Parts: sequence; structure tokens; C-alpha cells
Amino acid sequence: MTVMVRAIIRPEKSAEVMKALLDAGYPAVTKIEVFGRGKQQGLKVGNVVYDELHKDCLLIVVPEAEKMLVIRTILNTARTGTEGQHGDGKIFVSPVEDVYTISTGAKESAEKPNLVTA
Repeated sequence: MTVMVRAIIRPEKSAEVMKALLDAGYPAVTKIEVFGRGKQQGLKVGNVVYDELHKDCLLIVVPEAEKMLVIRTILNTARTGTEGQHGDGKIFVSPVEDVYTISTGAKESAEKPNLVTA
């Protein structure tokens, strides 16, 4: 089975996480700038509440057997300091049912896709 690992991380950690994934053997990553809020419902500075905070979303498609290596790489690199902080992000894992190559229209095996994201 193939899975998609989605990591919502602090934008200032993005380059470091991308480098760590590359060094771990995962060069294919899609990065999307996103905005949102977590359990803290945003950030309050004085009387101003910022309820949509800038984050980066990284998408990585890997065989299920390799997902924990990818997750550990992200956790170890995206965490702020040694203990971590609120707002460091979340990681979501979902099964990938089908994979298609746009240029050829060919359906790839979900067991062994050509693990390239957009």
C-alpha cells in the first residue's frame, strides 16, 4: 500500500525539513502555503487576534513501509527546540488508492508508484 504523508509545519522550518527529507532519500515533496489555526484558535498579541496563521503543507507519497521514517524525519526537524511548542504543526497520513501520470495518462500501481508529487 502507498500512503500520503501531509505535514502542516511552521514556514520557518520548511527549508530545513525539505533538506532533511532529501537527505533521507525523499526528494519528491509538494509544498503548499496554507493559512489556518489550531486548538489555540490563533494568536493574540495585545488586543489583536490573528486567527489565520501562515503555515506550510508538505505532501509526500511513500510506500507504507517507509512512512515512519518520513514521519520521524519531519518530527525531528520541524519541532521547535528540544521540547516543541504549540503551533509546531500536525502530520496526517492517508491511504493512496490510485496514481496517474498526467503526461501519459497511465495508471501506476498503488503498490509501487513512481513516487513523484506535483
